[in-house]
Amino acid sequence: MATEKTFTGPPVRPKDRFLVFGSPAIEEAEVDEVVRCLRSGWLGTGPKVARFEEDFRAYRRAQQAVAVNSCTAALHLSMLAAGIQPGDEVITTALTFCATVNAIIHAGGTPVIADVDPRSMNLDPADAARRVTERTRAIVPVHFAGRACDMDALGSLAEEHGLKVIEDCAHAIETEYHGRPAGTIGDFGCFSFYVTKNVVTGEGGMVVTQREEDAARVKILALHGMTKDAWKRFGDSGYRHYQVVECGFKYNMMDIQAAIGIHQLQRVEPYWQRRSQICERYNTAFRSLPLGLPADPEPDTRHAHHLYTILVDEARAGAGRDAFLDRMTAHNIGVGVHYQSIAEHPYYQERYGWRPEDYPNAMAIGRQTVSLPLSAKLSDEDVEDVIAAVERSLG
Repeated sequence: MATEKTFTGPPVRPKDRFLVFGSPAIEEAEVDEVVRCLRSGWLGTGPKVARFEEDFRAYRRAQQAVAVNSCTAALHLSMLAAGIQPGDEVITTALTFCATVNAIIHAGGTPVIADVDPRSMNLDPADAARRVTERTRAIVPVHFAGRACDMDALGSLAEEHGLKVIEDCAHAIETEYHGRPAGTIGDFGCFSFYVTKNVVTGEGGMVVTQREEDAARVKILALHGMTKDAWKRFGDSGYRHYQVVECGFKYNMMDIQAAIGIHQLQRVEPYWQRRSQICERYNTAFRSLPLGLPADPEPDTRHAHHLYTILVDEARAGAGRDAFLDRMTAHNIGVGVHYQSIAEHPYYQERYGWRPEDYPNAMAIGRQTVSLPLSAKLSDEDVEDVIAAVERSLG
């Protein structure tokens, strides 16, 4: 297995193939399960989705779990189940993927962004507190890169003002905070199984919650607002009539997707160990370079090691961030940017009047950040190729 490998010395030849950023580790068990699914004739939402929900619920030690087709859908449905109404304000981080903010908008809410802590790159509880108004109804902390947010401070803020907490756990499948799994600390936890994530289904997501009534509403909203899904209507126990009780959405996960996730989840720990090993190798290799490196995990937390982000400051590194990206690509190494601050994007500037300089920490990080390849699929040679390319790409 990948976790049993030891690191070798740096490569002596140039990279002869492009290293795709975020390429997942897929093994024969997933391939075989998908084939069995195809041969069974049941491709949509059915028994494999039910099994994946139960496996994930048990892994996260949650009371309820509902599989959907993306983390974006999970966030949207959680907003609705949390009771977000038009005009309600929802506070989230200025350093996140657009889906976090878009889900608030789709639910009819008004997004309010707060700056991040420059060390953790997570939502700054003090800045979030300054942005609470009489219209605030929820907080959406994002466990950026797999690092747990300060859930004690955010939880206290939510309790003080009677706010719902919807955790964006897209990066945080393995994350823990003071012994509690991410996603189970707030009212809702939303997970992603997108192709670059720590557990993949190609596309997919999950809502976990502690209240049965919340899970029931999410499940109904995820499939047209119907009281029964196709598995219950067309199963071998006989046809069952359904009723439409809400105007729902088409957000359900398919058995083909769950077939992949079932086996991915079984290897979540060795994959996490492999990514942790790669992060340690990167830290050792880059410690003497003119780069900003990720902070150590906070005490009594578990970092999911979803992203390994460095900061490229032109004054220190001798190259600007975008020039560095181009050089890495020229060396056949795929890289990512996680993320430009939300306030950099024209749509939000025009609609909400947001300005990057109003969120200085998120702005600075967003203009310097680079995500390096980090996947259980990476070989020792791949990791050394990344390190060599970073060294060559600095000014």
